[in-house]
Amino acid sequence: MRRFILSLLGAAALAVAAIAILPSLISSDWVRAELGRQLSAATGSSIAFNGPVNLSAFPYLAVVAEDVTLSAEAEGITAEFAEVSGSVALSSLWSDRLHIKQIALDRPVIVLEEKAADEAASTADRGNETGSGDPLPALVAFLERSAIESVSITSGTFIRRSAEDPEEVVSDVELTLSAPDIDDEFSLSASARMGGRSYDTSFTISTLRSLLERQPADVTLAVEADPAPAPGMSSLEASGQVTLNANGSYQIRGGEVEAGEQAFSLNALFVPGQRARFLLDLEADRLDLTPFMDAAPEASQSGAPSAGTAKPANLQFLAGFDADMSINAAALVLGEISASDVSFSAALKDGKLTAKLGHLGIDAGSVAASVATDVTADDPVFRGRLASTGLNIAKLSALAGQTVPLSGALTIDAGFAFRGLDGEAIRKTVDLAGTIGLRDAAYTLPGIADETMREVKAKKITARIESLAKPVRVAGRLDWRNKPVDVDLQIPAADTILTGNLSTEGMPFKLQVKMSDANLSLDGKAALSGTYAGKLGFSTADLSAFLAGLGQSGAESIGPLAFNGNVDARATGVSFQEASISVNSVEGAGSGSVEFTTPLKIMTALNFDELDLAQFAGAQSPAPQAKAAKGAEPADVPLDLSALRSIDATIKVNAKKLGYGKVFAGPVATSLVVSDGVASLTLPEAPFYGGHVVASLRADGSQSEPSIALKTSISGASAAPLLTDMAGFKHLEGSLKAEFDVTGAGGTSGALAKSLQGNANVGFSDGAIRGIDIANVYNNLVSLITSGFKQDESKATTFTELGASFAIEGGVARTEDLKLVGPLIRMTGNGAADLAQSTLNFRLEPRLVASLKGQGAEISTDGIGVPVVVEGSFAAPRIYPDLSDLLKNPDAALAKLKDFGLPIDKLHIGDLLNEDGAGAAVKDLLGGTLDKALKDKAFKQEEQQLSIEEIIGGEPAPKPDEAAVEIPTNEEAAKADAPTEQPANGTEVPSEEADGPMEGFFKQLLR
Repeated sequence: MRRFILSLLGAAALAVAAIAILPSLISSDWVRAELGRQLSAATGSSIAFNGPVNLSAFPYLAVVAEDVTLSAEAEGITAEFAEVSGSVALSSLWSDRLHIKQIALDRPVIVLEEKAADEAASTADRGNETGSGDPLPALVAFLERSAIESVSITSGTFIRRSAEDPEEVVSDVELTLSAPDIDDEFSLSASARMGGRSYDTSFTISTLRSLLERQPADVTLAVEADPAPAPGMSSLEASGQVTLNANGSYQIRGGEVEAGEQAFSLNALFVPGQRARFLLDLEADRLDLTPFMDAAPEASQSGAPSAGTAKPANLQFLAGFDADMSINAAALVLGEISASDVSFSAALKDGKLTAKLGHLGIDAGSVAASVATDVTADDPVFRGRLASTGLNIAKLSALAGQTVPLSGALTIDAGFAFRGLDGEAIRKTVDLAGTIGLRDAAYTLPGIADETMREVKAKKITARIESLAKPVRVAGRLDWRNKPVDVDLQIPAADTILTGNLSTEGMPFKLQVKMSDANLSLDGKAALSGTYAGKLGFSTADLSAFLAGLGQSGAESIGPLAFNGNVDARATGVSFQEASISVNSVEGAGSGSVEFTTPLKIMTALNFDELDLAQFAGAQSPAPQAKAAKGAEPADVPLDLSALRSIDATIKVNAKKLGYGKVFAGPVATSLVVSDGVASLTLPEAPFYGGHVVASLRADGSQSEPSIALKTSISGASAAPLLTDMAGFKHLEGSLKAEFDVTGAGGTSGALAKSLQGNANVGFSDGAIRGIDIANVYNNLVSLITSGFKQDESKATTFTELGASFAIEGGVARTEDLKLVGPLIRMTGNGAADLAQSTLNFRLEPRLVASLKGQGAEISTDGIGVPVVVEGSFAAPRIYPDLSDLLKNPDAALAKLKDFGLPIDKLHIGDLLNEDGAGAAVKDLLGGTLDKALKDKAFKQEEQQLSIEEIIGGEPAPKPDEAAVEIPTNEEAAKADAPTEQPANGTEVPSEEADGPMEGFFKQLLR
């Protein structure tokens, strides 16, 4: 502006000089030269008249010059004028007041060359020596002695050039200035075209004398633009009073500004000098910034550098002056966001800009901020701070056009820094440090109908940000269903805060949640809509208790549960990959999906090293006891299959070992299908204890009472380890071939066992019965009779075949066709196995071959039968010979002893059985005492079969419902001449001092 005013003064000086030298003009060449010299000296510039110069004296003194040039190198101004004309009133010749009628500049081209920083500083120093740099005092002083009716510019062009920036052109300049008298109105009107937009401006001062006398002068300003730079901003009007202060400053009071549909008051102060200073205060009832935010970017001028090569915007245009500004607005509008009580201030001093947003009240709360930068930098860096005591999260999200399942107050106290002025540069360089907190917050978990479950509360939780390059970490305690929940959350701050598109792309995060009964970990990306993709880990020591604490049921059979894998969760379901799963300590791995329908739809493919269906289903083992109580039954635990009703599943299973309890087959590839509360598992042929097994299992939980159905076919399995694992039965060896078809139902394991029914066919080959050698029993009857029987696990009855068919009813498997074929013995038998009580009760009838030294014809044992009894629990059965029949008929027994090859001749049997002497005594013992004992026993209990203990020991046998005495397993064998316990029904034998009559008899034989 200063340069432009100086140009006008130069034009006025040209007219004055022309009139002053008019009488001395002689020729046109001399006139051009003299005008150029006089004007150059007056303006300090180089002015040349290169074309004709015409003068006239009537009716006014006038001069018209063509092709005039002006050069002010110190100011960086050059100008070319197609024509310059001026005229003054004749009265100016005898008056001390210059009356300029007209100054006209036709088609001027004025070029402003921006200088380098060092050159500009040198020019500024020279300007300081000559004056303050304020052109208005010089203009006012000139107008005090002058009157200007009209100064005009027609078809002018202004060009601004610099080495760093593209050329700026203002064309079609039309200007008219009028100051007819110092007491009259000063007016200026101008129009121009710049950047494809036309501008019209008018400016008036009521009287210049008021300024000279330090009195207020009315000022008006009007600006119109076409097209409008922003909607509703096509025009600006301002008015107020300007005062020239004693220190040379200009002050505007009571200013009123109307921009489009907005109005605000203005008070300002301008202090010219080496560094001009502006003070500005704006107050408005309402400011709408929406038009400025919605304005489209300006189209680049032709010939301007492309965006990729353009120099970044900077603030260096602010470096030449100082300023203080404050803006106060009762209401501020930005799109859908409205704010109240806006307080903003800014200060610019020596190139340092500081700005402060003291208060910005929005519907969600209030915000305060501050920022500072160096405007002299090519790429300015901004540093500041943002603070809020509480922003309502729900209202804040609504202002952003989103809805979030989070309520409460957001608190902020954070410093920030960024570089540059455009959005892309800010996004790349912004950093943040401080704290962000939630107060009285509540988060609604998506997809959960129960209000007590879906709400998570936090009284106060704070996130500390060290830098946007580091994750934001939130650690604190929440409240969920009145339970404390410790959380540790990490969010990549740069991606979260700068991207801001959480509803679609999701927010990356890491989360650790610890509760008293469960742990949860997440490492992935979640969106506010409730979706999640990433790693998930969950573990609980008791899922049924955990769900019960949440008011849920349906997993009563599941205790420990752990899951780790990659999941993709949404409101309608979840899928998982590369997952490891542990249910009731059964560990597997695989992938699958779960759809949240009713019932749940599950599709999985899982791999297991060892899949124990009993453990997987939550079967409980009875508590260990040092010794079972007398008459105690197996533990009866609840059996619940109701969880099957809530799922519809197809689970493909690959297991190295698959089984129930201790019984396993494998490797196995099969599928578990659950539909309508029924689970079906088909086991194809699989390795099984050295053989193979084929099985199908059906578990029905659709009814109030669960039921099972099992079909199994076994071939070539090793019996000993199988029966040991299955029932703890360790007394049978061989190769097993069996078929089972069993069904049952019950609410407990005991009830289920007692309901079992069906049939079974069992066969063993090339095996042995452990605990007794039946052939040896017959070979040592005398020793057995005198010393008693001792069950010995090292002894065995070998066989080539052993088989039986069973009918199962009420949990008891009964057989009448048990058959054994061995090298020295044959046996038939019958009995029952109580599956509910886990007890055995079998009676085997042996028959010997012709010679105990090898295979041969069978010898009947009728009359001295020594059956073998197997009775007791599966885990510890008693296997012993029943000698009671042997002693009921001693005459037949002695005859059979000789058939067996026993050395009866050496025992002097004949002498013992004759009529005389000792023989009579023995006969009496055998025929009388024994008969009497038998009769006495028969008197007490008719038709009761007497055991060897009753005869030898003289004590009654225990009643059938009395429990047997446990047989020691590690006791040393009794000596041949000492009696031991007889195991029939488990009654102990009296000591040596209380020998019975038969025992004494056989001791005499052996002597």
